This record gives sequence, C-alpha cells and structure tokens, in this order.
Amino acid sequence: MQSHNALEYDYTVAKMFAIATILLGIVGMTIGVIIAFQLAFPELNTLAGEYGTFSRLRPLHTDAVAFGFTLSGIWASWYYFGQRILKVSMAESPFLMFIGKLHFWLYIAGVAAVVVSLLMGITTSKEYAEFEWPIDVAIVVVWVVFGIHLFGMIGLRREKYLYISMWYMIAFYVAVAMLYLFNNMEVPTYFVAGVGDWYHSVSMYAGTNDAMVQWWYGHNAVAFVFTTPIIALIYYFLPKESGQPVYSYKLSLMAFWGLMFVYLWAGGHHLIYSTVPDWVQTLGSTFSVVLILPSWGSAINMLLTMKGEWGQLQTNPLIKFMILASTFYMFSTLEGPIQSIKSVNALAHFTDWIPGHVHDGTLGWVGFMIIAAIYHMTPRIAKREIWSKKLVESQFWIQTTGIVLYFSSMWIAGITQGMMWRATDQFGNLSYSFIDTVTVLHPYYTIRAVGGLLYLTGVFIWAFNIFMTFKAGKQLEREPQTATPMA
Repeated sequence: MQSHNALEYDYTVAKMFAIATILLGIVGMTIGVIIAFQLAFPELNTLAGEYGTFSRLRPLHTDAVAFGFTLSGIWASWYYFGQRILKVSMAESPFLMFIGKLHFWLYIAGVAAVVVSLLMGITTSKEYAEFEWPIDVAIVVVWVVFGIHLFGMIGLRREKYLYISMWYMIAFYVAVAMLYLFNNMEVPTYFVAGVGDWYHSVSMYAGTNDAMVQWWYGHNAVAFVFTTPIIALIYYFLPKESGQPVYSYKLSLMAFWGLMFVYLWAGGHHLIYSTVPDWVQTLGSTFSVVLILPSWGSAINMLLTMKGEWGQLQTNPLIKFMILASTFYMFSTLEGPIQSIKSVNALAHFTDWIPGHVHDGTLGWVGFMIIAAIYHMTPRIAKREIWSKKLVESQFWIQTTGIVLYFSSMWIAGITQGMMWRATDQFGNLSYSFIDTVTVLHPYYTIRAVGGLLYLTGVFIWAFNIFMTFKAGKQLEREPQTATPMA
C-alpha cells in the first residue's frame, strides 16, 4: 500500500472550481450591491432598461451566490480534500479525472444558461427554484455526474474509516438530490396543453401544496447547501490549519444525526399564518427550536477544537476567518429558531429582519468558510506562499465591518417595520401607511448597501491576493503541514 507521502494528489479540477468560486463570487455579490443600492435609491432601477431592474437582478443575485459562489467553493474543496481524506489521487483514475472535468464544464454551461434566462425574465417565480424545465434537467445531469465522482472516490479509497467531513458530503449529495427532484416536478405547458413557449412550465403542485413543497425545499436548500457541506469544510480545514484534532468525534456524530433528522422538518416555519394546516406550522416552529441543539453542537465542537490554542487567532488570519464563521453560524442558528416562534414571527414575517438573518449566515458563515478554504488550498495547489498576509488581515476586518453593518441595519429596519405595520390608534385604525414605513427605512437601506459594498471590496482583495499568489508568490520547497504560509 502506498504511504500518504508517496501519493501525488492532482488538484486540476479543484483549481478550476476555485477560479469559478472567485469569479461567481464577484458577479453574484456585485449584483447584490447593485440591488441593495436600488432599494435605497429607486432611480437606479432605470439605468439598464428592463435588464437592470430589481426584479430581474434579484433572482440572479441569490442564485449566483447560493448556487454559483457557494457550490463552486464546496466543489473546489471536495476535489481537494476528498483525495486527501480517502487517500486516493485523482491521477490514479483517468475515468474519475474525466468525470471531474465533465462535472465542471457541464456546471459552467448550466450557469451560463441560468444567467441568460434570468436576465431575460424567463423564470418559474419559485424562490431558489426559478429555472425552467430544460435547465432543471441539465442540473440533474450535473448532480448525477458529481455523484459518480463522490461515490467513485469512496469506492477506491485506501482509508478504511470515513472521516466526519465525508458523512456531511454524502448527506449534502443525497438530500439535495431528493429536495431538487420533488420541488421541481413541473409540467411543460407547450407539450402538454399546446400553450406557451417550448421551455415554459408550471409546477406539478398547486396552491397550498405547492407552498409546502416549495418551503420544504427552500429551507432545506439552506440546510443542505449552506450548512451540511460547509460543516464538512470546517471539520477538514480547521484541524488542518490549526494542527489541532477535532475536539470531540462523538459530538460531531451526534450533531450530524441530530441535524439530519431535525432540519428536514423545519421548512414549515416559512408558512406561519398562511393557508397551510396549523399543525404543519407548529411542527415547523417546534423543529426549528429543537434545531438549536445539533447546530450548536457542531459550532461548539469547532470552537473547542481551538482549546488551549487561542493564541493562533492573533497570528493566523485564516483561523480568524474560521472561528468567526463558526460564531456567525451560532448567531444565525439561534436567530432563525427565535424568528420561527409564532409570536415573534407575527412581528418578523415579511420584514427586513429576515434578510438580516439570512445574510449574517451567508456572509459570515458560508462566505468566510469558503474564503478560508480557498486561501488554505492555494499554496498547496500552486506550491507558493500566499502573496500578502497584510491583505488577508485587511480583508478580514473590512468584511467583518461590512457584515456587522449589514445585519444590524436590517435588524433595526425589520423590527421598526414590524412595529409600524402593527401600530394602531385609539380607534383600532392603522397608525401608519405603507409609504410611511418605506420613508423611515431609507437610512437603514443605505447602511445595508454600504455594508454589502465593504464585503464586496473584501472579495476583490481576496481575488487579487489569490491571483498574485499564483503569479508572484514565493516558491515553497515542500507542502506546509499546518498553518498556511503567508508573506
């Protein structure tokens, strides 16, 4: 059997996905900043005709960040650490190398189709499931190809035991496949009824059933794209970067099974006070509150991994990124359950507190973890040290400031909104018109846009630093064992 050191891992596909992560991050987040400024300054909606309106750009922003930046980052990490955890080099299997490259190019073709169709306004209008049936079919093909690689690598492995990151990757694969297939069941109207364009479709479900399936999918897109695989990343990269073993393997397994069982039931909390049956709403609320336990189990395990080694926070900016990512994960997985309690939801629903919650999770937890993962991989792929440690530090503080401005302004805006919508005078009439709330929120929308701009600035710094690392970073004699070398 080959020793660990004798294996020459092949990072070709990891590098391709890493580049896609950076480019799609720039595209998705630039659009995010544009639409944030459009909300504060509506006249910006008219700058590019119909293609520059909020309604065209908003789904493009969410999908480019959720299924562009995030998925690319997860896959870049998979093609990097999958080989190392399983002790198999992709260079050993021409078939799996071909599958990896096929996965990448099919995915990029799918991304192009999504961008063009959404800009043209071709959409099913279902949140996180906007794509028409031909793109949905293509996405299923991409997913099957990824599955062949994932399980092919597991089949070839030299490592007997599957490390916890692999458990989370398998869950990511199986759950997203199930969720996507069921929620995107659709009827192509042209072929069934002879109406509409050939690519047009309507959901197979109607009314309340459609809402229930949609939010079972919608919330679990967060569970199994923004959570499960990102936990896989931190369980690999934090011990590798810090040189510390995971604090408790038992806790990681308990949190895993807790997350698997509880998360799937929480989607109903998006439909509180709607037409879905009351028991579905109560079930969603209850499971959302229970969800704090497995979520915090993972987060506390990550933080305790640094026990006795907190000094590394001062010297290693990547540890800063990862520890703050875990902290934002804790914030976000406490805030979500609180918002899903019926009495709180009565105030929070439809307000800006909801995007505030979403973004402290996505920008802080998902974004920071993917940024740290790519920084960790780059010197090991390029065999060069990170070009500038000062830039990594600057990026960390600029982006952290951006996140704090973002979620704090949205918390204040959301709670203000909820209170104003519910306020009544002595006769029981509403105290404020809708436009009154819009006027009051203007400064908070401006702060949110500035926060987003700061975060985007950090993404550009990241892209520049990675580019310069490949171009001009100091050559490394051998692969670093733990802390990523930085100039």
